Amino acid sequence: MTNPYFDGTDPDASETGRADDPEIARLLDAILPHVAFDGWSEAAFRAAAHETGMTVPQAHALCPRGAIDLAVALHDAGDRAMVEAVRAADLTAMRYRDRVAFALRARIEAVRDKEALRRATALFALPHHAAEGSRLLWRTADAIWTALGDASDDVNWYTKRATLSGVWASVVLYWLGDDSLDHQATWSFIDRRIDDVMRIESAKARANKSVLLKPLTGALSFLFSGVHAPHHKPPMDLPGHWSPRR
Repeated sequence: MTNPYFDGTDPDASETGRADDPEIARLLDAILPHVAFDGWSEAAFRAAAHETGMTVPQAHALCPRGAIDLAVALHDAGDRAMVEAVRAADLTAMRYRDRVAFALRARIEAVRDKEALRRATALFALPHHAAEGSRLLWRTADAIWTALGDASDDVNWYTKRATLSGVWASVVLYWLGDDSLDHQATWSFIDRRIDDVMRIESAKARANKSVLLKPLTGALSFLFSGVHAPHHKPPMDLPGHWSPRR
């Protein structure tokens, strides 16, 4: 049964629209055995190009940044596999927190190569690649919320993705060190992290209802009332936009 919470938005394509290019997929398949030994390096990239019958310039024409672009392609492939799993699942009987947990588990199960992810995590933790790593975390969080049919159009669009980005980052780090049977320790970790998030949301709801905090929460609500999700932004190279209160 298809997932009734999927809203029809297609998050499959990467920002470049080339993550599922068959030639890039060939390079990705070829580089993975080398990543365990050489990391996401130029040496591994050159070996992958050689094994696919491409010249290095031809491979760089597809992936200008070399192995880094292939690491991004691997990440995007995992996001696409997660989205497909969420689309195909029947989530109607699940609480919303359980749907989020399902999506996080599906994203872990979509990891093709644990060592490649370990090396990619180290790569994107480097200062000069940290912005790229943060962007990928956000993209996964956005793919999860979009697949679950999130319809928020205000500042909650951003807070949901920021919170889930942090949860996903902690889940990846935990899973990389998890040697439990069938990842049971990781599944329990996901449940605990979501419980933490739900406690924060409950505290926010109590604060909004508090008579003492009403002046502060009301002012913040007014301040953020002009913030909208990116799909309502005018054409510009910005993540979102602000407009006068509606």
